[in-house]
Amino acid sequence: MRPTSLRVLAALAAANGMLMRRWDFVAAYLQGELQSGEVVYCHAPPGYATYGADGRPRVCRVEKPIYGMAQAGRRWQRSLFPWLRDWGFTQCQSDPCVFSAEKTINGVQQRVILGCYVDDLFTLYTHDGDNSLYARFTRDLAHHWNVEDEGPVSDLLNVDIAVKDGCVHLSQCKYIEHLAGLYLPDGVP
Repeated sequence: MRPTSLRVLAALAAANGMLMRRWDFVAAYLQGELQSGEVVYCHAPPGYATYGADGRPRVCRVEKPIYGMAQAGRRWQRSLFPWLRDWGFTQCQSDPCVFSAEKTINGVQQRVILGCYVDDLFTLYTHDGDNSLYARFTRDLAHHWNVEDEGPVSDLLNVDIAVKDGCVHLSQCKYIEHLAGLYLPDGVP
């Protein structure tokens, strides 16, 4: 998800009184799949023999996408995005990491909007409750994927997010302080 999309989604949440939560995919890249016929090799990890008995270097065949592998993020997306579309979400044309779904339940129009960023799922939703669109989606999400509900969103993409009195406040103070401490340890010259 692009930083611009985060700002737009926060504005949508504020304007429409939507609730916001964050979900985390546990070991997301391992939940992806290599493409059919795709063969990837890597060096043996630390602690394993790097040379065989014949003195030649050992390599390992990768069976699942892993962190650090160039194509791991794309393989993860190729697993998650079709599942979201099959569930009924429409993918945004201007940011392919943003999805939305709408459905009328018991005569009430309900909406869920998702922003995907690596292994985080930023969720906005209009209604809560056992039979809501959000509850149905999150039950299916937890059934199909290894996920954790991290609760109300407090930060994403180095942006602090606070909701107060129906307003959504975005701030990067902590991130700026971190960068200043990293690159200007003695303070501003």
